[in-house]
Amino acid sequence: MGMARFSDESKQRVKDAADMVEIVSAYTDLRQRGKDWWGLCPFHDENSPSFKVNPLDKLYYCFGCEAKGDVFRFVEEKEGLSFPEAVESLAERYGVEIERDREDPRAEAARRKKARLYEVLERTAAFYAKYLWEGEKREAVKAREYLAGRGLQEESLRKFDVGMAPNRWDAVLLGGQSAGFKIEELFEAGLLRRNKRGAYDHFRQRITFPIRDQRGRVLGFGARAQRREERAKYVNSPESDLFRKSSMLYGIDLARAEIAKAKRAIVVEGYTDVIALHQAGVEETVAIMGTAITPEQLKMLGALTDTVVLALDADRAGADAMIRAQRVAGDRGMDLRVAAMPEDSDPADMLAEGRGEEFRALVEDALDLLTFWVRTTLSRADTASGVGRDIALDQVGAILRPAEGSVRFDELIREVADRLDTDPSLVRERVRNAKPSPETDTGATGAAREPARPAPRAPLTPREARERALLTMCIADPKQGRPFIDRLTPEHVSPSAAKALGWIREHLDAPTSGLPRDDEELYSLVTELVMRSARGEGSDWASERAMELNFMLLEQERLERGITNAREAGQDEERARLIAERAELRNRISQAESIGV
Repeated sequence: MGMARFSDESKQRVKDAADMVEIVSAYTDLRQRGKDWWGLCPFHDENSPSFKVNPLDKLYYCFGCEAKGDVFRFVEEKEGLSFPEAVESLAERYGVEIERDREDPRAEAARRKKARLYEVLERTAAFYAKYLWEGEKREAVKAREYLAGRGLQEESLRKFDVGMAPNRWDAVLLGGQSAGFKIEELFEAGLLRRNKRGAYDHFRQRITFPIRDQRGRVLGFGARAQRREERAKYVNSPESDLFRKSSMLYGIDLARAEIAKAKRAIVVEGYTDVIALHQAGVEETVAIMGTAITPEQLKMLGALTDTVVLALDADRAGADAMIRAQRVAGDRGMDLRVAAMPEDSDPADMLAEGRGEEFRALVEDALDLLTFWVRTTLSRADTASGVGRDIALDQVGAILRPAEGSVRFDELIREVADRLDTDPSLVRERVRNAKPSPETDTGATGAAREPARPAPRAPLTPREARERALLTMCIADPKQGRPFIDRLTPEHVSPSAAKALGWIREHLDAPTSGLPRDDEELYSLVTELVMRSARGEGSDWASERAMELNFMLLEQERLERGITNAREAGQDEERARLIAERAELRNRISQAESIGV
């Protein structure tokens, strides 16, 4: 059976309720010009504003990179959501109830079940937070003292809903049941564990850190032990359909907009590191759930920025994890950089010790991953012996070979030669002869290249430029444009515009209303034409005379194609008729141009 479909009325209610300027402003600063808002494009780097937002029709368009769409598309792109998730996210945000036209009963049951899990997790996070701040037992007092000792302020901890699980085996069990949740649901949410004596709170007597998705929904918890006898210092919710460490980033819900604005993400290892950095104003920070950044996490960050700074433990395991991240980044066009942390220090410690400026300097001076990889390899080499230097040359050669031609290549060749006390020409020779191994053939140039920029679109042909100009004018002034839309035929326009012409003919007064999202070519072109049609009040660029001239130029091109076809087919009479038509049309075009259309 088919998947869920939102009713058209529901989608429209969500769209009407959504504040387009508020949503986009989380990613770039906007300034109002007339009815529209303008700012720097959040989809590519630029120095002058070319990104336009239409708050009435809930549309956006960049005149630089040509990113375009409606409010749903914007949320899809910036938050890495599917269309249904974007609709649901905006509905939650603006308090709109959504209805579904039809839904597979099994899919509906799964959706309702997941909604119940989100609810019980949110309730439990609130329960733990309340216990941390209002609990009078020694365990709650000690937790507050520990967090304060790490330099974390109450306001910051409350912002992240940090809590404390009581030292009771049945607090969550009884609280969940009294709120109407079944014991099976509490197990599925990862809140309970089972031993020989029965079910008990998975996070008992631990400081709890709710882990949320980009939409702010609690997916599970990380929890720190307060008792020394605990075997595990930290435990997480068990892996499930809801909680998958590899696809989550702690703090992403609060850091998302800041990452987009700062044009970089800082990735750390600990929950308290994230809270401390946000508290210090470095709000583009998130934490990974393990020792290595994953493809899913990089994809999530890649929707927000091209630059990721890894501020992770610089011990051997940490360094290896950062090097492996290059393979993960692959050809995503991401600029991975490394802020090598001092030994035995993490960001929270540095901030608590008043070394915030030192941390900021490490981030600002972060090395591109290629340089970090080369320097790490050299630091591990036995440079005191000839054999050691020779081994290092082979290892570095394999690293640098995929990076030939990159920005940093020549500098690194000289650096390697200096460290190994050899000639740069020898290093180049080793690079040329090196065989990249699976560990090094990771698109290393990605670590040194500039962030990806949108590929320029092929220039429009004169015909495409005229047809789009005319369609844009007709949308700008539907009353004057209607006769021209009716006169245009598929023979006047290019194949790429024929479908758009058909759609606009039927929807001239509201071209984006009901625009099918599954036809990307149609969706993209109509959205672009609508955004280009709003040139500001008092503009006469879309006058009837300008429309007439554009139409005549398209008609002239149609006649010229007809003349060519008639000649090739040997149809002399048809060719003569078309030539006469063209001559008469050229006179009319000359007259129109002479009066300054």
